[in-house]
Amino acid sequence: MAAAAEHDFSRAARILAAARELVLKRGVKGLTIAEIAQRAHVGKGTAYLYWDTKEDLVFELFARDFLAGVEQEIDTLTADPDLARPRRLCPRLVHTALDRPFVRALQTGDADLLGVLTHHPRSRELLDMLGPAALTETVLPVWRRNRLARTDWPLEEQGYVLHALVIGFLEVATRAQVLPGVTVDDPDQVMAAAVTALLGPEEASPTQVRAAAAEGRQLLRERRETLLTLITTNHKANQRQQSEQVQQVKRVEEM
Repeated sequence: MAAAAEHDFSRAARILAAARELVLKRGVKGLTIAEIAQRAHVGKGTAYLYWDTKEDLVFELFARDFLAGVEQEIDTLTADPDLARPRRLCPRLVHTALDRPFVRALQTGDADLLGVLTHHPRSRELLDMLGPAALTETVLPVWRRNRLARTDWPLEEQGYVLHALVIGFLEVATRAQVLPGVTVDDPDQVMAAAVTALLGPEEASPTQVRAAAAEGRQLLRERRETLLTLITTNHKANQRQQSEQVQQVKRVEEM
């Protein structure tokens, strides 16, 4: 049983790796399950054992890019809790998003790469759950509780402006036409200063910084589990459908 499960996982991983290679090379538009299966050296029907449609497969590919970014941040915050400080975390989350091709594509709305996923509801769901702007807004109450952000401003308004600030830096980093002819020597330092100007000077003790890091890690773990559930549910739904189809074929053959 264990050997069969491992083989099953290996085939799915091989298909995902082939899809990643092809999507990065050509984009989603025009790409077929047959091409992905051929690149993975499996039959076309094998891919349909795991994903009902090409969109399901590609969604998982993108979801796993977000997942890898979340796991990276959990590990980093564990190794260096001081990164939980707003002026350090915000620039880092932007970099993490831009360094991962599928996260970057969703964040920038890269239609050439995304194809049918450009305006797909699940694409929006990924950004709302794990996009850098969404994550900073999620962790804002943690900063406020631990004296890493001012509390004399309504949370909703403060979160709105923080979200806009992060989106703005993402836009500038990915679209040259946003600020044509305007450059700075160190965008990360400028962003850190902007975050501090928005949230106020940090007054947290070392203990409070560690507490903020611990809460931040927990929030990330919860988002990770939600995303894993989405991926697993997608697989289970398709497996149920395949099982039902097999049973229908058997019933027809027995008639």
